[in-house]
Amino acid sequence: MKKLFIWLFLFICLEMSVSGETRNPIITVIYDNNPYKEGLEAGWGFSCVIKGVEKTILFDTGGDGQRLLANMKKSGIDPKQIDVIVLSHIHGDHVGGLQSVLRKNPKAIVYLPISFPNSFKDEVKGYEAKVIEVQRPLKICENVHSTGELGTGIKEQSLIVRTDKGLIVITGCAHPGVIEILNKVRDLMKDDFLLLMGGYHLGGKGIGELEKIVSSFKKLGVCYVGPCHCTGDGAKELFKKEYQTNFINIGVGKVITMEDLK
Repeated sequence: MKKLFIWLFLFICLEMSVSGETRNPIITVIYDNNPYKEGLEAGWGFSCVIKGVEKTILFDTGGDGQRLLANMKKSGIDPKQIDVIVLSHIHGDHVGGLQSVLRKNPKAIVYLPISFPNSFKDEVKGYEAKVIEVQRPLKICENVHSTGELGTGIKEQSLIVRTDKGLIVITGCAHPGVIEILNKVRDLMKDDFLLLMGGYHLGGKGIGELEKIVSSFKKLGVCYVGPCHCTGDGAKELFKKEYQTNFINIGVGKVITMEDLK
């Protein structure tokens, strides 16, 4: 009986340890048009790597494979260690580096919106990579979900990472609308928003509309913001002004840990 209690105690401790690991992500931005870390090359597009969850995830692949791989190498990220690739939408500045990654690692599972052209899907399968077509919200791995394909024009999926402090939402370009994405995530996950990072697609918006969007962020309880890529300079400056110390300055090479999100 005593041995049984010991084994039960060890099992519970192991489960708590695993749970802790899968709820403390480390996010490294490896492709963005905003510079951040010296020695890494900026370029139009977006990509980041999420570690510290059940699987190592590459979200989007930027616009150029050679630049993507070079930034990964300088960031100490081995493309062969990528388990899952999630593509937000079809635009070249988000899928342009995919082929280069698959040449290094054809075993990665690729999650892409079901609306992607069949020719694109066939090309990915040509590398012998497994393709999972996403239409509805789905679980990718423990504590990591896709919003499912959103939007009526340019269709796009975003990534949701559940942490002990709330939800991290990562967008590619937020073509369906950044507030619409937040509302969808709120309905799906029933949890607080810790951080929204990625492209907000707000370039060209007037100050009045931007102020309404920032106000909506606060009403929805978004604690931290990390706008980058296609957000627009005016929108970034307004978010920085309103969020102050809870504004995360994101560019290529930026690493975000739970220590940054207190």
